[in-house]
Amino acid sequence: MIRGLTTALALFATNAQAADFYFCWKGANDYTMTGQMTIEPSALNKPVVTEADVTRFKIAGYQEGTLLGKWDMATRDANDSWTLFFNPARNAFMTPGEIGLGVSQAWNANGNADDCGNPGFGFNLGNFAQDFCLNGVWIEESGMPPETPFLVSPIPVDPLCRVYAPVS
Repeated sequence: MIRGLTTALALFATNAQAADFYFCWKGANDYTMTGQMTIEPSALNKPVVTEADVTRFKIAGYQEGTLLGKWDMATRDANDSWTLFFNPARNAFMTPGEIGLGVSQAWNANGNADDCGNPGFGFNLGNFAQDFCLNGVWIEESGMPPETPFLVSPIPVDPLCRVYAPVS
């Protein structure tokens, strides 16, 4: 149902305005990440959206619901890792295996997940794992297999990856 609603919203946004997507990732050992991105309307018909098509992007990482750190493209430094591959037709972030690259998502964390700064926070989806970088250190215990899907929603999600129900 959520996927159908997201697709309908994306198609509507193609003609009107940019589309907002919310997402949540569940890592190992009670690590989670929430995020939000806004995609240019013209990019919603592309087979692959990249960071060049995104006008707003922010993430926050948690362990057991406690905030560990945040990162967003609005305050990123020129040296911050920033790679994104998203399939708008599937409402899915693409894995390295799908696109033939070693890293498909580098959100202030390179393929080694060790370049997020200190203090700093980042997320990496590489060919070895999906995982966090915290204060310049790879958090190996957060890791999940690279092919693990995560929730993408047209409405906000909380740190436990629950979708907020719209209130009328």
